[in-house]
Amino acid sequence: MNSYRHSAQLLRAVAHPARLRLLYALRDGEECVCHLTTLFRQRQAYVSQQLMFLRQAGLIADRKDGLRVYYRVQDPRVFDLLDAANAMVGVKEIAAEARTLAACPCPKCVDKHSNACKCKRHLPRGKKC
Repeated sequence: MNSYRHSAQLLRAVAHPARLRLLYALRDGEECVCHLTTLFRQRQAYVSQQLMFLRQAGLIADRKDGLRVYYRVQDPRVFDLLDAANAMVGVKEIAAEARTLAACPCPKCVDKHSNACKCKRHLPRGKKC
């Protein structure tokens, strides 16, 4: 009976559209909370609540770097489960979300945007935007 409980916990964790979207956003690697908040256009409290649910289910792990918290998928086999579920309901492919967001304050997005941008504005610390 205990194995059923663990399977049910896993399925309950992925049985929410926001948590599915979070997992897909983490498919290609770790992301910080500010990036996920910008990507979802949701309050940080909401995104953090969904991340906490996934973390408690053992699907994601976090690491702190200064004031930023980064999340990553613990076991990539979860994507096999999600891909099988999508195949069962006829979803061919989930559209990839933007990896770099101009409105995102995380270092990864700021660096990528400033390197790619040709405009004449300047960000703090002398970086071009």
